[in-house]
Amino acid sequence: MKKILPLALLLVSGWMWCQSGFTLKVSGEVSQPLEFTLSDLSKMPRKEASLKDKDGKTHIYTGVSVQDILAKAGVPSGKALHGENLAKYVLAKCTDGYQVLFSLAELDASIADKNVIIADTVDGKPLPESKGPLRIIAEGEKKPARSSYQLESLMIGHIKN
Repeated sequence: MKKILPLALLLVSGWMWCQSGFTLKVSGEVSQPLEFTLSDLSKMPRKEASLKDKDGKTHIYTGVSVQDILAKAGVPSGKALHGENLAKYVLAKCTDGYQVLFSLAELDASIADKNVIIADTVDGKPLPESKGPLRIIAEGEKKPARSSYQLESLMIGHIKN
């Protein structure tokens, strides 16, 4: 038992160090490329979103609205979201290579009522290490395919012919 305790402390402190160095990157067609630490995100206005797991149990996720993050990066929204800006998108990239796409229009409150957040807690607890530290949650979708684990960046792009 005495040999296991130091090893456990080393593993926990290593995991905490990795999480403390984590940043969510926002880049691409933005006026201000940004990197948010977990601390930065925890200080932003919080929202909730519910999502059912594969067994049908509903979980409550808490985090920051994607729209709030995009606003800080200077991404067009509201009245500025017209014309060519309607051909812009957000590509959410995860550490395992998984990627999902959202149009700016579906994320904008002036156009749609879609609740998409970057969550750091589920049911009042931090996300498990294997699924965090961040997860994008697209509430209300029939399949949770775009509610992706281990989110690492948001890249804003523009469809061009």
